Amino acid sequence: MQSNRPANRPLVAGLFMFGSVLAFTTMAIASREASRAHDTFEIMFWRSLIGFVLVLGFMISTKRLAEAKTRHPGQHLVRNLFHFTGQNLWLWALTLIPMAQVFAIEFTSPLWVMLLAPLLFGEKLSALRALAAGVGFAGILVVAQPDFGHIEPGVLAALGAAVGFASTLLMTKMLTREETVLTIMFWLTLMQTGFGLVMALRDGQWVLPDATSAPWLLVIGLCGVLAHMCLTTALRMAPAAQIMPIDFLRLPLVTLAGIAFYNEPLTWPLVIGGAMILSANWLNLRASVQRA
Repeated sequence: MQSNRPANRPLVAGLFMFGSVLAFTTMAIASREASRAHDTFEIMFWRSLIGFVLVLGFMISTKRLAEAKTRHPGQHLVRNLFHFTGQNLWLWALTLIPMAQVFAIEFTSPLWVMLLAPLLFGEKLSALRALAAGVGFAGILVVAQPDFGHIEPGVLAALGAAVGFASTLLMTKMLTREETVLTIMFWLTLMQTGFGLVMALRDGQWVLPDATSAPWLLVIGLCGVLAHMCLTTALRMAPAAQIMPIDFLRLPLVTLAGIAFYNEPLTWPLVIGGAMILSANWLNLRASVQRA
C-alpha cells in the first residue's frame, strides 16, 4: 500500500527553504522602503489585503472555498492579534535599528516557544533546551548591548515581535490539530486586513500608495505569501531538523543588504551575539531530534 506522505526530498526542500529566506529578506528591504511613505498599520493593511486576494483566488480556483469555515473563530482571533502585534513591532523595529539587529533578535522566537510550550502543552524542558535558552538570551544581551538606564525602543520592539511570533506559532500548533493550513491562512489574511484598516484610520489620516510606494507594497504582499508557501512546501518534503538551519542564512543576507543599501555598520557584538543566538537555535533543533 502506498503512503500519502510526501517523499523525503532534502535537495528540493533545501531549494524551497532558500526561496523562503530570499523572500523574507526581500520583504524586509521593501518594508524599509515603504516606511518612507506609510506607517506600519498602512503597510500591514496592504500586505494583508494582497495576501487575502491571493489566498481567496487560490481557494476559488481549486474549489476549496469550503475550507473557509472554522469551528474556532476565537482561537483565530487570538492568534491573529498576536501576529498582527508582532508584525507591526517588527516593521517598526526595522525603521529604528539596523536590519541585522532586528533579524538577530527575531531569531529568539524559537527560544520563546521552547520556554512557553511547557506552560501551555506540558512539554518538558530538557537540560539541552535549557542550555539553548541560556546561550540565546546571552546572545540577545551581546547584540542589544542594553543601557538599562535607557534601552533602545527598537530593541524592545524587536523583542516584542519575537514574543509575538512565538505566541503565534504556539496558537498555530493548537489550530492545526483540527484546521487546515488554508483555513488558517484565510482567517489570518482576512482578520489582519480588518485590523490594519481600523488601525490605519485611527488618526483620521490615510496615505494612498503612489508610484514610488505602490511597487514596494506589492513586493511586501507577494513576498509574504511566497515566503510562507516555500516554508510550508519545504517542511512537507523533509524533516525540519534537516532544512531549518538554512533559515539561518537570513541573518548574513540581511546584514549584507544593510551594508550595501543603507550603510549599516557590521560590529563585533552583532557578529558574536548573532552567532550565539543561531547556536542556541541549533541546540534547540538537536534537542527536538533527540526527543523525536
